[in-house]
Amino acid sequence: MASMEEDFPRGGTTKKSRESTIVVQRNEVDNLFQSNEQAEPKKRKVANKDDGKRIKKQKMEDKKEEGLTLNAAVKCVEILHNKAVREGMLMLGCVKEVMDFQVTVGLPSGLQGFLSIKNICDSYNKLLMEQLDSAETEEICPLSDLFYPGMVLRCVVANLAVTRGGSISIQLSVNPKLVNKHLNSSSLKTGMVLSGCIESVEEYGCIVDIGVSGTKAFLPKKNIKGQHQNSEELKVGQYLLSQVEEVNNEGRVVQLSINPSTITHALAEPKQGWNLINLLPGLLVKATIKEVTKHGLLVDFLSSFNGQVDFLHMDPGRESSYAKGAQVKARVLYIDSSARLVALSLRSHLVNLETRVDPTPAEHDWTGEVVSGCKMTAMHHMSGGMLELPDKTVTFVHRNHLKESNEPANENRVFAKPEHTCRILNFSPVEQIYFATLRQSVIEKPFFRYHDLQAGQVVEGTVSVLLNHGMLVHLSDNIKGLVPRTHLSDIVLQNPAKKYAEGMKVKCRVLSVDPENKKLYLTRKKAMVESPLPLFLSYHDARPGCVSHGYIVTIKKFGCIVRFYNNVTGLVPINELSSEPIIAPEDVFYVGQVLKARVLQCDPKRENMVLSFKTVAEQEMEEPANLQLDCEVGKRLEARVLKKVANGLEVAILPDCVRVALPTIHLSDHMSNCSLLWESLQEGDVISKLVLISKNKQNMTVTKKPTVRWSLEEGVVAKDFSELVVGLQLVGWIKSVMPYGVFVEFPYGLTGLAPIAAIADKFLSKTLNAFQVGQTVIAKVTNLDEEKQRFLVTLKISEVIPPDGDAQTRLINGLKERKAVNEMLLMRDNNDLRQQLAALSAGQRLKLTVDTINDRGATFKSDDLSEATIMASKNHMKGVKLTPGQKVGAVVLHADILSSCLHVSVLSKLMGKKKSLNEGVTYKATVQYIDNEFAVVSLDDTAQVTLIQTSSHLNEIFQLESEKVRVGMTLSVQVIEPSCEELQGLPLVSWNRSGPEQQRTTSGNTDHSKGHCFGRVLKGTVQTVKPTCIRVSLEDGSFGSVHVSEVMDPREVHVGCFPTSSVKPGSVVTARVIGGRDITTHRFLPISHPKMSCPVPELTLIPSKVCTSVDFKPVTAVEKLRSYKIGEEITCFVSKFHPDRKCLEVTTHPCVTGTVELLAITTDSKDVNHPEKLYKLGQAVRAKVVEVSARPQRLVLSLTGVHKLEKGSTTLGVVTSIQPQTGLMVKLPFGAWGVVSITDLEDAYRLNPLAAYSKDQLIRCYLLGIKSNRWQLSLRSSRLNPQQAKQAKDPEVSSFNELKEGQIIRGYVMSVGEHGVFIRLSRDIIGRAQFMMATKYFFKSHEVLSEHLPPNTLLTTKIIGVDREEEHVNLSLLTTDTGKPDVIPESLGLQLHTVGNENDKRDAKKNKKHTLSESSKTQAESETPKKKKKKAKTDDCDSGVGVYFREEDDQEDEGKPAKATHSAAGLSRLQVAAGFSWDVGLSSLKPASTAQDVDSSDGEDQDGGTKPQKKSRHKLAEEKKAAEKMLVEREAELMDPSLRPQDAAAFERLLLASPNSSLLWLQYMAHHLQATQIEQARAVAERALKTISFREEQEKLNVWVALLNLENMYGTEESLKKVFERAVQFCEPMPVYQQLADIYTNSNKIKEAESLYKGMVKRFRQNKAVWLSYATFLLRQGKSDDNAALLQRALKSLPAKESVDVIAKFAQLEFRYGDVDKGRSMFDKVLTSYPKRTDLWSVFIDLMVKHGSQKEIREHFDRVIHLSVSVKKIKFFFKRYLEYEKKHGTPQSIQAVKEKAIEFVEAKTAETAK
Repeated sequence: MASMEEDFPRGGTTKKSRESTIVVQRNEVDNLFQSNEQAEPKKRKVANKDDGKRIKKQKMEDKKEEGLTLNAAVKCVEILHNKAVREGMLMLGCVKEVMDFQVTVGLPSGLQGFLSIKNICDSYNKLLMEQLDSAETEEICPLSDLFYPGMVLRCVVANLAVTRGGSISIQLSVNPKLVNKHLNSSSLKTGMVLSGCIESVEEYGCIVDIGVSGTKAFLPKKNIKGQHQNSEELKVGQYLLSQVEEVNNEGRVVQLSINPSTITHALAEPKQGWNLINLLPGLLVKATIKEVTKHGLLVDFLSSFNGQVDFLHMDPGRESSYAKGAQVKARVLYIDSSARLVALSLRSHLVNLETRVDPTPAEHDWTGEVVSGCKMTAMHHMSGGMLELPDKTVTFVHRNHLKESNEPANENRVFAKPEHTCRILNFSPVEQIYFATLRQSVIEKPFFRYHDLQAGQVVEGTVSVLLNHGMLVHLSDNIKGLVPRTHLSDIVLQNPAKKYAEGMKVKCRVLSVDPENKKLYLTRKKAMVESPLPLFLSYHDARPGCVSHGYIVTIKKFGCIVRFYNNVTGLVPINELSSEPIIAPEDVFYVGQVLKARVLQCDPKRENMVLSFKTVAEQEMEEPANLQLDCEVGKRLEARVLKKVANGLEVAILPDCVRVALPTIHLSDHMSNCSLLWESLQEGDVISKLVLISKNKQNMTVTKKPTVRWSLEEGVVAKDFSELVVGLQLVGWIKSVMPYGVFVEFPYGLTGLAPIAAIADKFLSKTLNAFQVGQTVIAKVTNLDEEKQRFLVTLKISEVIPPDGDAQTRLINGLKERKAVNEMLLMRDNNDLRQQLAALSAGQRLKLTVDTINDRGATFKSDDLSEATIMASKNHMKGVKLTPGQKVGAVVLHADILSSCLHVSVLSKLMGKKKSLNEGVTYKATVQYIDNEFAVVSLDDTAQVTLIQTSSHLNEIFQLESEKVRVGMTLSVQVIEPSCEELQGLPLVSWNRSGPEQQRTTSGNTDHSKGHCFGRVLKGTVQTVKPTCIRVSLEDGSFGSVHVSEVMDPREVHVGCFPTSSVKPGSVVTARVIGGRDITTHRFLPISHPKMSCPVPELTLIPSKVCTSVDFKPVTAVEKLRSYKIGEEITCFVSKFHPDRKCLEVTTHPCVTGTVELLAITTDSKDVNHPEKLYKLGQAVRAKVVEVSARPQRLVLSLTGVHKLEKGSTTLGVVTSIQPQTGLMVKLPFGAWGVVSITDLEDAYRLNPLAAYSKDQLIRCYLLGIKSNRWQLSLRSSRLNPQQAKQAKDPEVSSFNELKEGQIIRGYVMSVGEHGVFIRLSRDIIGRAQFMMATKYFFKSHEVLSEHLPPNTLLTTKIIGVDREEEHVNLSLLTTDTGKPDVIPESLGLQLHTVGNENDKRDAKKNKKHTLSESSKTQAESETPKKKKKKAKTDDCDSGVGVYFREEDDQEDEGKPAKATHSAAGLSRLQVAAGFSWDVGLSSLKPASTAQDVDSSDGEDQDGGTKPQKKSRHKLAEEKKAAEKMLVEREAELMDPSLRPQDAAAFERLLLASPNSSLLWLQYMAHHLQATQIEQARAVAERALKTISFREEQEKLNVWVALLNLENMYGTEESLKKVFERAVQFCEPMPVYQQLADIYTNSNKIKEAESLYKGMVKRFRQNKAVWLSYATFLLRQGKSDDNAALLQRALKSLPAKESVDVIAKFAQLEFRYGDVDKGRSMFDKVLTSYPKRTDLWSVFIDLMVKHGSQKEIREHFDRVIHLSVSVKKIKFFFKRYLEYEKKHGTPQSIQAVKEKAIEFVEAKTAETAK
C-alpha cells in the first residue's frame, strides 16, 4: 500500500518528504508539553471536509509554533535525577579520579559516571588491540597522561548498567563519533567549539578525530599553545577542546585551534546553525531570563531555544540580581533530546572556564564526616534541600536523602526541624558544592570512607564475589576489601565455594588499608580475627619481648618471614623456629600459617625485626596451669575490666586476676542495655554479680544476665548431656540464627537446636527477625539423641513456664542497669545538666515555659534545665492550647542523659490529681512513650504513670509492626505493688494486650475476665464427660472445667477406678471456682495469676470443698510440688501415653503433671511392648515420687512400687550398646545406668555370648552394687530366680579367696598382649596365662596367638598360682593341664618347645617319631597348601567386575584346611585336581587310603606301637562306600550349572553351552581379574561383545557395563572414554550414560559424575528419569540449593503435563535424601493446586508416616477425607486412617476416626436424598 500511494498520490497533492514527516512527529512530541489534551487514536474512518479543514489548521499552527521555538519550556525547574538519565544524553562532566582502566567523572546534580578505557576514541582502541596482539608494539599512553583531575569533558551516556546491589551505574564515552554524531561536514562553521581526540601526531601538527564523517581535522603545530608547547607532548587518544579556525572544501577539511583563552570566551551564535539535535554541552551562550522561579530560572538562548537553570547553577550571592529580561552568559550543562530539555549553568567557575575546575574543596574536606547543628535554609520540593553547616558552608541534600528509603516523604516536617545532623557524602566538582544525607542509617554507619578504617580493626561485611585469588567483601556501599586466598581460613581451602556463598555475612580483620588508592586487605583467619594478643600495627609497636599473631609469607632455607599488620614484617631465623633442630623449614611450616611470634630485636628506623617461635612455645610449656580459675560454674564473681574488644570485654577475676571473657550479649537480659553498658564501661571498672557459665582449657566465659544467674543459683541447669531429660526446662541464650531454626546455648557449654516449627506458637516462614543473637530465652527439652549427643528444644510460650514474677523481676533489673549506666556517665562527665537529668524520673511534674510550636509538637524552656532540649510530641498536646511564652505544667516521660533530651507530656489527664491505687486492681492503660524495650504507660484516669516492658515473656516474638507495643495502644494492667521502691515510687504492674471491659473495683479474689470469684459456688449442667475432665455449662452461659482429681473425695478414690465416670452428662452439679484455665494454652492458672486472659473457670465437685463454710486458699503449682516428698506414695490419674518418648503422663492436680518412664511403668517384660494397654485414660493409680522440683517444675513418678534402685533387687533395663571388651551397657529406671559383664550373662558360659543380645532389647537384671556411679548387673538365672535355678556350671567368682591352685575354671579371652593371654574369670578378676603355659608350640610374635584367640573366646584353664596380695592369678591352657586341645592348631606346622623338666624324657622319646611323621606329612601335603593358598587369595580379592554374587561354597572350602585332620588332607588333594576323567576307577582312590594308613601308623608310633594295625573287612567296606559317595558328590558338582568354575578350561566348556549368557562372561572376566590378568579380562569382554547375539541387547549392555567398570578401576581416563563412546554407539545411549554416572558415583569421582549429569540433562532433556537421577545425585552430595535450581530447569524442559509428577518425584527425593521440611512444603504446594490427585495424597501420607509427627499425619488425613472426590477413594483413605490409628493411636483416636467415617456416610446419604 505504501508504494502504491507514492505512485498514485490521493487528492492531487504531492507526498511530503521525510524531513517534513519528521517535523510533524516532532510537533506531536511537542504537544506533549502543552496544556491541551489529545484524544487517543481510534480506527481510521473516512474523513469529512470539516475534518480536513481541522487538520490543515492544526498543521499551520504547528508550523507557526515550530518557527517560534525548537523546544517547549518546562513547567517546573528541578535538578537532574538519576532516574532521568537516558542513554545518548550529552553532559558536561569533570574528572574526579583517574585509575588504571577507568576515569571517574563528576556529572551535574552530584551524579557520578565512569569512563572506561575502551570508550576514549577509535585510534586509542586500535593501539590497545595492537598492544594485546603483539608485544613489540610501543607502550601506549596510560590514562593518567591523557586525563587529570579537574579536567572538564564533553561526554555522552553510553550505557546504563545495573550493579549487583541494584543501583544504576552510568557508563560514559568521550568518543567524538558519539559526542558529535549529529554533526556533518556541511554543518561545520567557523568559530564552533568542538571536542575531539588526537588520532595521530604528524611532523607539522596533529590529526584530530572530531567524529564527523567525511571530515579531516588538522591541528597545525603553530596553533598548539597554552599547556602544550610542542606537538610531542600530545599523545594519541588525548582529549582536546578545540575551535574551528578554517573550513575548506565544503567541510571536508577543517583547521583547528586550541588557544584556551579564545575557547573560553567563544560564544555560540545562531548563524552557526545549532539546533536541538546537534546542540553540544559546554557551549557558551548568551541567554535572556524569561522567568524567575523559586527553584531556578527559565531562559531563552540562540533565539529559538528554551532552557532552564536550576538553583544549584545560579551564581551564589547574585540570586537577587536575576530579573526577567536580563541578559546573562551561560554554559550548556546537559541536553536531553528525548525530553527536549536543555539545562544551563550560570556558575562563574563554568562560565569563565579555562582549563580545569577544582575537583576537591579548597579548604577543609568534610567528605564522610558527620556534622551536627546544621540548619535547613531552603527546600526545593522536587529536588531537595539546602543545608548550612555550622561554619556557614552550604551543602545540598537530595530529596531521596531527606528520609529513609522505606519511609514516606514529608519535606515540610524536615524543613521545620530547627537542627539537623548530616553526613557529607561527596563533593560535586561541577556545582562546587557538598552533597549530604539525613538518613540515620547512613549517618550511623561506622565506615563510610577508606579513611575511616584502620589496620587491626574487626569489621563485618558481606561476601560479594569469589575470585581465583581471593574473595571480595563489601563493608558498605562504598567500601570493599579483598580477602586473599591464603587468608580465607586458618588452613588453605581447596574449594572456597563450599564454605562461602554470595551474600553471606562474615567477620574479618583489617590487614592493611590504602585510602588514597582505595585498597583494603582483610583476613578471615580465626586465629588473627579473635587474637587477644597486642597487634603490631607499626614497627614501633613491636617492642622486644612482645608476642603477637602473625602469618608466614615466605619460607627460606635460613628461616621464615612473618608478616603482621600494615605490612610490618620480620624474620624468624632457622635456629628460632623450634627447640628441635629443623633442616628443611618448608617441611614443617607452610605459607599462610598463623603462629605466635616473640620480638627479639626491632629497629623501627631501618624497619628490621627479628622474631622467635621457639621462645613462645617454651614459655607456654613452662607456664603452669594455675592460671585457670579455681571455682565452679555458677559461682558469683567480681572482675575488673582489662580491655574493651569488638564483641565484649576482657576482664580479670578478682583477686586471682585470671583473664576471662565477658561478651557484650552477656551484660544484660535486655539487648538494648547490653550496648549501653558496653559503651559506658571503661578499663579499670569493677563489675560485680558475675557468674561463670563455661570453663575449658581454651577460655572461660562469665555472664551478668540476671535470669541465667538465677537459673545457676537455683540449680535449674544441666551440667552435662547425661543430666538432660525430656521435659526439662532450662534458661539459655540464642547462639545463632539459621534458616531452619535457632541454636540455644546453655551453661556448661551445652547447645540445643530449636527447629523453626518449635520457635513460636504461630507459624513462622523464616527465622531471620525472630530472635537476636544473645537474647535470653527459656527452653524446654523435647528430644534427645544419645548416640550423637544432640538434643532439640522448644521455645513456644505455650510449652515453657517462666519463673514466678519473671516479667516484673526483669523490669526491675533492666531499670537498675539503666541507672548504673547513668551513674557511670555522671562519673565520666559530672556536669550540672547531667546530674539534673539523672535526678528526674518518669511521672515527675515540672513547670515549663512554651518555646516553639510546630506540626510535630512543641519545645519548652526551663530555668533549671537551660541547656537541655525539652520537647513534647503532638500526641502529648491533644486538647491543650499552647502559645509561646505560656507557663504550663508537664509530666516527665523520659530523660535521655546521652543526648541531653527530656520528653514530657502536657495532657490534662496526666496533670490531674493523682488517685490512689489498690493492689490487685485492673486498669486500662495507654502507652505514652517507648524507649527500646521499656514503655511509659498512664493508668486510666488516675493521673499516674508507670514503666512496663514491651515484651511480657522472654520468648515473645513480634513478626509484624502491628504486633509490637506502640504509642497510643491500650493495655490491661493489674497492680501488683502500688508503690515500688525500685521504680522510684511508681506502681509495679503486670499487663496484657486485651483491655478489660469492666474495671475491677475491689482487690478480692475475682476473675478479671468473667467475674467469677475464687471460692464462688456455682451451679451448672454437665455437658461432656471425658476420662480426665468434665465440661460444665454454667448458669451465666459460660463454661467451666472439672479436673479428674476434683471429682471425688481423695479418700473415696481407689486404685483402678475412673472418677469421671461417676458423673453423667446432663446432670446438674454444684461446683466451686478454684482457678482458671487459659483457653489458648490450656494451662491451669491460679485466680491471682497476672497473665490470665479469657480463662475457663476451673471447678471442683468434691463435697468437702464445695461447702461454703470451708475456707481454703488457691494452690499454685510450685506450692503443690513442694508438698510432695521423695518416696511418698500419691494418687494420680492417667492422662496420656507418649509413644515417641515412651513415657506415661499422669496428673495429680489441675496444675501438676508428672511423667512415668517406660521402665518405671511395670516390672513384667511382657507388658513393656504395649504399655498403653496396661492403663486407661482417667484411671486412678498409686505412684511413688521419684524426683520432684519446683523450679523448674518437674515431677517424676514410679508405678512399680519402688522409687529408687537398691542392691540385691531386680529391675528391667534396656540394652543401649554392646561392647565386646566390657559386655552390655544397660539403661535402668530413674535415670541410672548399668553394666553387665560378659561373665554375668549366664550360669553356663557359651561360645559367642553376646550374639543373643541386641540394641534396645529389654532385659531383666539383678543389681549387684554400684561402682564408679554405675550399677554392676547380673543376668544369671541363679541371681534372678535363685529357687528355680539349677547349680551353675560356671559359678560366680566374687573374690580371690574363692580361687585355689589346681582348680579348673572357664573364662573368656580379654586380650592377647606381649605378656601373655589375659582371661576374664569374673567381672572383677582377670587371670593371665604366659605364652609358655598357653601353648606347646613356639612362635615368634604374639599376633599368631591373637589370630586364633579373638576376644570373648571361651577357654578352659587351670589355676597354677594365686597371689592374693598383688591380686594376680596365673593360669595354664596346656592340654596336659586342661585336657582340652591346644589353642593353636597343629596344621600350622609350628615347632614345639619344652614345657618342663619333668617331661624331658617323654619329649626326647617322642622327638624321633615326631620328626619322621612331620616329614612324611609334609611330603604328603606338599602340593595341597600351595593350591589352597592361591585359592584363598583369589577369593579375597574383589575385582569390581563380577559384582553379581559370591558363592558360599568357596568360603566354606577356604575354611576347611585350617580345621582338617590328616585324613581330610588326603581327600582334599583329590578335590582340587585341575580336571576330572570319567574313566577313572575306584582304584585311583587307593593312594589316599595309603596316605591315611601312613598317618595312622604315625599316630600309633607316637602312642608307643611298633606295627600298623591291620584293617578289618568291615572298615575297608566303609571306606570304599565313603569313596563312592565322594565320587558321586564330585560328579554332581561338575554338573551343577550354578557352581562357579575354577579355571579357564571350565569356563570355556560352559561358554560353548551358553554363549549368550552375560553372567558367565562376567564371571570369566572376574576370574582373570582376580589373578590380576587385566589384558586377558579385556580380551574376554571383547570376545563376549562379538559372540553374544545382537538380539540380546540387555546381555550386551551388561558386558559393556562390566567393561566400563574395568576401565574405571584399572584403565585410564582415555581408555574409559573410548569404551564409553563405543558403548553409546552400539547400545541405547541413555542407559549407558546412566550406568557410567553410577560407576563414577560409586567410585567417588564426584566431579566427573556431575559433569556427565550436566551433559545428560542437555542431551536427554525430555527424559524425566534423567532429571530424577541427577536430583538424587545432588541430594546425596548435600547440594540442596542446586537441586532446587535443577527442578526449575526440569519444569522448563519437560512437557507441562508432567510438571505435577516431576515436582512430586523431587519432593519424594527430598524426603529420602534431603530436607524433610522442604519435601513437605513441596507436596503441600502441589496438593493445594491439585487437591484431587489422590495418588499423590497416598504417596505423601506414606512419606509422612515415616518422617512426620503424629499431629502432622492426622492433619493430613483430616484434609484428605474432606476432599471432593469419589466415595470409593475416600473409603480407601478412611481405611488407611483407621489402620494407622490402630497401629499408633489410642482407643479414643480410633473411635474418633470411626465417628468421622459415620459423619461422612450420613452426609453423603443426605446429599443423595436431596
